[in-house]
Amino acid sequence: MKIREFMESDLEDLYRTLSDPEVMKYIEDPYSMEDTQALLDDVLNSEERSIHAAEDDDGRYIGYVIFHQYEEDSYELGWLLNRSEWGKGFASRLTEMMIEEARKLGMNAVIECDPEQEVTRHIAGKYGFKFDEIYDGCEVYRLKLV
Repeated sequence: MKIREFMESDLEDLYRTLSDPEVMKYIEDPYSMEDTQALLDDVLNSEERSIHAAEDDDGRYIGYVIFHQYEEDSYELGWLLNRSEWGKGFASRLTEMMIEEARKLGMNAVIECDPEQEVTRHIAGKYGFKFDEIYDGCEVYRLKLV
């Protein structure tokens, strides 16, 4: 499994993720191709990238991860996986990878999710994240690493 920077050639794969109503159910409205291109352009032109492509062990795009500084002492982590990849343990493996990266950076970790996102809440609990607050309609879970 690998997390890597997005490339222009990821447009179709990213669109497949962002245009799926089930994938986007708790996030926002599904994206059009134009919206996806605009997001990818923003990511590619940003010095501080907040989303990264996720690949399985065979190098196949499976979705993307969210990993960026959240507060002075913490990084937010999350994932959006193609529906065809649900239930395969990828979210857990990606969470482990991002927790380790936050630890290397000397940061704590945060997961935000819609209160109805049961899978995300389950994974947060599985890795020791503790519910902290509701912020902007999302539940905020924190993991103290430093």
